[in-house]
Amino acid sequence: MITVPVAIVGASGYAGGELIRLVDAHPGLEAVYLAANRAAGKRLGDVHPQLGGGDRVLSPWDPVAAASSGAKLAFLALPHGASAEPAMALLAAGVAVVDLGSDFRLDTPERYEEAYGTPHPFPEELGGWAYGLPELFRTDILATDRVAAPGCYPTAAVLALTPLVKEGLVLGEGIIVDAKSGASGAGRSVAPGLLYGAVDESVKAYKVLQHRHQPEMERALEVFGGVARIMFTPHLVPMQRGILSTCYAKTTAGVVVDDLFEALDRTYAKAPFVDVIDRPPETRWVVGSNRALLSVALDPRSGVAVVMSAIDNLLKGAAGQAVQCANLMLGFDEAAGLPSTGWMP
Repeated sequence: MITVPVAIVGASGYAGGELIRLVDAHPGLEAVYLAANRAAGKRLGDVHPQLGGGDRVLSPWDPVAAASSGAKLAFLALPHGASAEPAMALLAAGVAVVDLGSDFRLDTPERYEEAYGTPHPFPEELGGWAYGLPELFRTDILATDRVAAPGCYPTAAVLALTPLVKEGLVLGEGIIVDAKSGASGAGRSVAPGLLYGAVDESVKAYKVLQHRHQPEMERALEVFGGVARIMFTPHLVPMQRGILSTCYAKTTAGVVVDDLFEALDRTYAKAPFVDVIDRPPETRWVVGSNRALLSVALDPRSGVAVVMSAIDNLLKGAAGQAVQCANLMLGFDEAAGLPSTGWMP
């Protein structure tokens, strides 16, 4: 296998640290440029003591230095609004980009402005980036040099709902997504609501009716089933990693539970990281892996399908999925360098 040099921008965050870990263990990737903002100038071991190669020094972001490093592809693990300009600078220099942020996930300037309350700095780019969910958008990813990796909540929900929406087994309107995430999903920033005393022994809903992942979910589902209207409520639970999404959708006439399982099985029969199981999934079964576990039930009284999805928010929901996309873009086996089993019992 050839070795491809890559850059990781935003290397000091949780997703950035996972990217470094995965790239260092990957048979075909080599990290040649690690950039950070406030942690620039620090040794990697001071920022991520869990990683090997701790004597490497994090560089400040510099598009010229990134391009001259020889990197052929860059991962951008940056907060919302911070990746648009670096992405365009890298693309102009001939470097392919996988953006883990939200800057290019939506398809129109109007949808972006409605979601984020501000115009996009490069509106002509919206709709031109492949949506980085390989199980559903593989063809787009194979044909591009720019990928917008999904958010962690949309990854879990869209994997669960798309097969049923696509086959007309559920209605696209009136979908409810109830999702619970570990604290690492909020990133590494220090905020009062993420302190140990605020998280431990408690569960809370947040950004009710305001979470910006809702339009991203709707945009992805509309590719396969027309108009989608989702009610999304995220919850913070006292654990480090993992997302459990429980999705509710009204079935169409005559649908039985076997139809739902068969649709999931057909869609993901060849997907190396998605497994359909016959019982409700648990987050600890996927922590440490790039795996998604799906299951479904049907309430015969109301005709509502209950679709459940469990992922590791830092792997399948972020760094692992980004590497999965890079594998496709670079011609590697899709599963190269990615863990398919979790580490918790």
